Amino acid sequence: MTGVDRRVILPIRTSDLLMIPSMQSEDPSPSELIAARRAKLARLRGELQVEPYGERVDGRISLQAARALFDEASHAAHSAAVAAAKLAPGTPIADTRPQVRVTGRVIQHRDMGKILFVGLRDATGDLQVSVSKADLAANDFEIAKALDYGDIIAVDGRVGRTQKGETCIWAGGLSIHAKNLEPPPSKWHGLENAELRYRRRYVDMFSNPQTIRTFEARSRIVSTMRKFMEARGFLEVETPMMHPVAGGAAARPFTTTHNALGMPLFLRVAPELYLKKLIVGGLPKVFEINRNFRNEGVDRSHNPEFTAMEAYEAFGDYQTMLEMTESLVHHCACEAIAQGWNARGEAGPLLPWGEIRVDYRRPFVQVRFGELFEGGVGCSMHDRDKVRAAAVAAHLASPTTRDHWLLVNDLFERQAEKLIDPARPTFVLDYPSALSPLTRPSRSNPDIAERWDLFIGGMEIGPAYSELNDPDIQLAKFTDQLKGADEEESTFRSLDEDFITALRTGMPPAGGMGLGVDRLVMLLTDSASIRDVILFPLMRPEGSTDAAT
Repeated sequence: MTGVDRRVILPIRTSDLLMIPSMQSEDPSPSELIAARRAKLARLRGELQVEPYGERVDGRISLQAARALFDEASHAAHSAAVAAAKLAPGTPIADTRPQVRVTGRVIQHRDMGKILFVGLRDATGDLQVSVSKADLAANDFEIAKALDYGDIIAVDGRVGRTQKGETCIWAGGLSIHAKNLEPPPSKWHGLENAELRYRRRYVDMFSNPQTIRTFEARSRIVSTMRKFMEARGFLEVETPMMHPVAGGAAARPFTTTHNALGMPLFLRVAPELYLKKLIVGGLPKVFEINRNFRNEGVDRSHNPEFTAMEAYEAFGDYQTMLEMTESLVHHCACEAIAQGWNARGEAGPLLPWGEIRVDYRRPFVQVRFGELFEGGVGCSMHDRDKVRAAAVAAHLASPTTRDHWLLVNDLFERQAEKLIDPARPTFVLDYPSALSPLTRPSRSNPDIAERWDLFIGGMEIGPAYSELNDPDIQLAKFTDQLKGADEEESTFRSLDEDFITALRTGMPPAGGMGLGVDRLVMLLTDSASIRDVILFPLMRPEGSTDAAT
């Protein structure tokens, strides 16, 4: 899918930058902008005797809450009292408009001489602050005139309206609490540049309001997942991030060293083996939502550090996991619409993702791996000669010498997956056993594993298995997998002896599943790239070319 950045961008005009007059050039340099801001910093501390990195602020409310306090009756009464005072100077003006204290970051500044209009932003939205010289102490008004884009301020005042009918706060007091010394993102038109947004997420967040909305939604999606799992009797656990053996998935790990113990360690590629050990230990239902690390490529749906949920249920199987996962994803999609996490979502539930509308209605589509392979490749996955011929035609690496099932997997990913409708969540069931070494083979056909993968929007969201609990078969499968691996694959596949020992202790039949949290958040929030839903994605050193977009 072609990704489109659908963020709401705040247009920042040069007139909003509050540069000193001599620097009102069409394209001021960063050094000029910084100099102008530092000059104001010196003036605040010198002439105005103000510490521009202030203290705590009690009694504040959000800008959204302040806006909601606007009262038409009190505003009308105040307007009438002001009009009466003009006719009869000296008449006291009663003001019953709501009194508030707010904080936020300056996003706009218009200086009209004796009155200023300051655009303020916090995590809940924007609100205008109207600053009249007649209502403020002289020093406070000078502070207001010296503000720059990005400064953090506190304002005391009354909630009312401007003459143009815009809800605002009429300031009665103003103080600065953090001076912004960095050049604003004017050249980036609200920080549109993708690399700069990811690299300077703190600027992205206050420049692009949708960024905060996305990460608020992410937090609530994860919370929804936890509540769903707990309601089904699953216990959330935490397993190690550093493993003595790289296991649980065939993926290249990140390596490190424990200095005190003098031993190599691997950042985990999956928590699977530890979670199964807990099933051995007697916990009936467990799940974990946490980080995994895979030392592999970066693109729109892959990040080396990512969040996943894995869950295991004793005496379940892959069909148990299918029903649970379908219910979970459907529930999260319904919540995305009900809570407004996806502004363009529709009842059904139907949620847009880029140019497609994903239909999360149950039941999800189910198709078997072998059927999809034959439809995409044109031969049975069991026909070794035709599979090798297809691999040669597809220009796969080492098509005449690589393991048959590795070729089947590559052909499936290249030619069969594209047959899956990206707008319909689809379970692909019954993978080849050779591709699923941790999975119980089908009783009716040992060449087939009781495994499925869920695809949505052209992405794999997660797999599930009927877990293999026979220690002898598991050991044989691990051994065969290592024998079948090529030189590169053998560097990151290993045999976890302790896991085999755990299976020998006795693990009940179980169903297990994994789900990519980042990818689910991408779908539910209409985010084009995985980097849009990870607060601080991995980036190349600044100045080098970053290939992932």
